[in-house]
Amino acid sequence: MDGVTERVRALRYAVTRVTLAPLLVRFGIFVVVLAGLLVAYPVQLLRPRGLLALLVVAVLPAVAPRRVWPTFAALVTVGGWLVAETGFDRPVALWRLIAVASLLYLSHTLCALAALLPHDAVVDPDLVSRWLTRAGGVVLAGAVLAVLLTAVGRFGGDRGFQTVTVAGLFVAVALSALLGWLLRRR
Repeated sequence: MDGVTERVRALRYAVTRVTLAPLLVRFGIFVVVLAGLLVAYPVQLLRPRGLLALLVVAVLPAVAPRRVWPTFAALVTVGGWLVAETGFDRPVALWRLIAVASLLYLSHTLCALAALLPHDAVVDPDLVSRWLTRAGGVVLAGAVLAVLLTAVGRFGGDRGFQTVTVAGLFVAVALSALLGWLLRRR
C-alpha cells in the first residue's frame, strides 16, 4: 500500500510541474496524428468503434513520444492508406497522398521535439516556432517536388513514367549524397 501511495504522490508532483510548451507540443502530436489517420482511412471505416480506436492510436504517441508509439501510429496510418487503396478501391489522389505524407512527417518531427522536452521544461517560444518553420519548409519542398514530378510524369505517355522514375532516383541519390556530406562535415 505504501508503494501505491508513493506512486500517486510522485504522479501528483509531476503533474503540478508540467509547463505549457511541452503540453502544447504533445497536443499538436495528437491533432496531427489524428488528422493523418482521418485522411488515410476510408470513410466507411470511420464508425464510432473505429473512431475510438483511431483516437487511442493518436493519444499513444502524444503520451509517450520516446517509446514505440510514434512508429506504431505511422504504421497504422500507412495501413489505413493501403486498406483504402486496395480494399475499398479508392483512387490515388495527389492531394491525399501529399496530405498523408506531410502529416506523417509532422507527427514524426513533433514526436522528436517532445522526446527532447521534459514535462517541466521552460521553453522559449522561438524554439518551437523555428522547429515548426523548418518542418513547414520540408513539407512545402516535398509537396512542390511531388507536384512537379507528377506533372513531368504526364508528358510523354508511358515514357513519362520512366522519366519520373529516373528523376525520383536522381533526387534520392542527390539527397543521400547531401546527407552523407553533412554527416562528414561534423
